[in-house]
Amino acid sequence: MSAHAAAWSAADLPDLTGRTIVVTGASSGLGAITARELARAGARVVLAVRDTTRGEAVAVGCGANAEVRRLDLADLASVRAFAEEWDGPLDTLINNAGVMAIPERRTADGFEMQLGTNHLGPFALTNLLLPRITGRVVSVASNAHRRKGVDIDFDDINSRKDYRPWRAYQQSKLADLLFIRELQRRLTAVGSPVTAHAAHPGYAATNLQSSSASPVQRTIMKLTNRFVAQSDAMGALPILYAATQPLPGGSYTGPQGRGELRGHPGPAVLSPEAQDDGRARRLWRMSEELTGVTFPLPGADGPRP
Repeated sequence: MSAHAAAWSAADLPDLTGRTIVVTGASSGLGAITARELARAGARVVLAVRDTTRGEAVAVGCGANAEVRRLDLADLASVRAFAEEWDGPLDTLINNAGVMAIPERRTADGFEMQLGTNHLGPFALTNLLLPRITGRVVSVASNAHRRKGVDIDFDDINSRKDYRPWRAYQQSKLADLLFIRELQRRLTAVGSPVTAHAAHPGYAATNLQSSSASPVQRTIMKLTNRFVAQSDAMGALPILYAATQPLPGGSYTGPQGRGELRGHPGPAVLSPEAQDDGRARRLWRMSEELTGVTFPLPGADGPRP
């Protein structure tokens, strides 16, 4: 990354006129800010959201370059409908939507909600749109994947035997990173010019923290949001950086302050588990089996469409 990345801000975005970018979960928080800044830089931005009324309210602030389309990542039928309705090239897909440490719930397809929303939905969406994507895929991860003991429970990936909100969240964020790793390997294997990237916002004050299953944790997070977290605008910078800057495929971007909690964007640290190719390939195969969606470009390992 360039030397000036330590002070990089949204004002440094390149001219994005003529580019089309999809941002999932753009009806609030980091997604809304990401969409707004990309639109200000000239991109045509599609806000892919579950709540289109809230999405329309955000789109107003993005100007004429924004449009809203419905997408519920917790429902594979919605994911398929969104992809089937897409027409024309897509420069960048930003998989931003997510949930964190929520009470136990299931998606429309029976997946654990955090795994389904944070990983399996984006996995299906990315592969279904991949023949249209010309530039890059960015997935929003979390430095929570580096907590001690975090791994993929391949024997109970949907947490049916033992659901713990934070463990399920951390697993889903590790899954995001393994997905990007294997996606980049496959893109490279088939000679595709498309690249895959990940980014995390550090500790940014958003409404994501308000959904914790524990009232005590919600109270603590409300206080840390106020006194510890950086702004949501700062939290969006790594995502914007990963989406627009010249980076090698497989890059991971995050805040450069202590513990990667705050600061301007730069290289982020991956856990050993997130760098494991065996885990990445095994998760990919399992994700294909669960979603029924496969890698659409011929030449990589695994089944072809």
